[in-house]
Amino acid sequence: MSEIEASPPIDVTVLVVDDERSNVESLERIFGREGMRVLCAFDGKTALEQVRTHRVHVVVSDLMMPGTTGLDLLKAIKQIAPDVEVVLMTAFGTVETAVQAMRDGAYDFVEKPLKRISIVKSVRKAAERQRLVAENQSLRKELKRLTHREIVGTSPALRRVIDVATQAAPSAATVLVLGESGTGKELIARAIHDRSNRRGQFVAVNCAAIPETILESELFGHERGSFTGAVGKKEGRFARAEGGTLFLDEIGELSPQVQVKLLRVLQEGEYEPVGGHPVRADVRIVAATNRDLLAEVQAGRFREDFFYRLNVIAVTAPALRARREDIPLLVDHFLGIYCQKNGKPRLAIASGALERLLEYPWPGNVRELENVIERAVVLSRSDVLTEADLPDAIGLAFPSAPDALAFSIGTPLDEIEQRVIRETIRHTKGDKSLAAQLLGISARTIYRKLDGRSADEAG
Repeated sequence: MSEIEASPPIDVTVLVVDDERSNVESLERIFGREGMRVLCAFDGKTALEQVRTHRVHVVVSDLMMPGTTGLDLLKAIKQIAPDVEVVLMTAFGTVETAVQAMRDGAYDFVEKPLKRISIVKSVRKAAERQRLVAENQSLRKELKRLTHREIVGTSPALRRVIDVATQAAPSAATVLVLGESGTGKELIARAIHDRSNRRGQFVAVNCAAIPETILESELFGHERGSFTGAVGKKEGRFARAEGGTLFLDEIGELSPQVQVKLLRVLQEGEYEPVGGHPVRADVRIVAATNRDLLAEVQAGRFREDFFYRLNVIAVTAPALRARREDIPLLVDHFLGIYCQKNGKPRLAIASGALERLLEYPWPGNVRELENVIERAVVLSRSDVLTEADLPDAIGLAFPSAPDALAFSIGTPLDEIEQRVIRETIRHTKGDKSLAAQLLGISARTIYRKLDGRSADEAG
């Protein structure tokens, strides 16, 4: 018994394409004996219709056919169904034709007269490759689904931002996304890109994370020999984002020198690689910052002309404390992600724990909530998250309803501030770090706001 005869049937649909009916009928019998489903076509047009209307795994096509050739069919198939593998067969095979077929995406090239063992082996291998590629694509989609960040919430504050972003998306206008750290500014930027007509990539750059000495090269690229260590030509982020969106996060951290160069891109639509010549830029810019850029302009740290070029359309990502009604939705969303990521059954959350999450001020916003849920999922020992699974800063933040503070009209702000700080420290039993978290300020600020005597009394 031969290797092919011993091979088990496989769940594969093969489309045979040849203008000679006898060849089609012969291959139909051969593949049918192998347990494969077989579709037939006698010209390229019919073959493409079969590919469009059926789930085809492998196409076996003659190269030399009247009208649409095998190479033409190959190119068309790769356009409408890139995962379909194509095996070409011809009695006029040449090295040049085979190389061209492989370049255009053919899996294999088989010469006529066909040998049963050879063609079946080729189709089986093509089917196996198609299966592996499909599985890989499926895994990639699942990974993307698990890691994909999406905007979750239905609160009016969030909807207003999404509405503006959706309206701005189809335009070419520069968008400035403002908001505190952890509010999801990059998610808004991605939503703008996804809703736009731009087919290029979304490329994100954290301006604060790249040293100023190499930021220009990172953004615009450089030519070989343009500076010491430039041993080759390098493509910058603008080139990678061609036809797409360049997201400049933490743009308030840029030096005036880089601001000038970016201003030129916004004004002239071109940039200049280090040591190179001007290049046209088909790039949409979305920038984000947690700084007050107007205050930065007034302080002389941010160029006014650059600010107004960025500030064509501005949206402000709301803090989580301004959209508390979204917290249950976010909790459910993050539970789904991290239970699956950590191989745990879907956990529920106790009403007491959810109440603590709703009461907490969330100085770190959605990012902090996500971290809290991930930690709780990993450390949970039951199928329900309770207050005990939350960090002390949250689980113990409100052991009982906090006392209300009342102030007379005209009470000086300094006095109100000190009373709020002292009462919060009393509430946390002297834990100033926890008090700082609850108030959304740093522990250093607490010590600075209170003099030594007041702090001692409060503690």
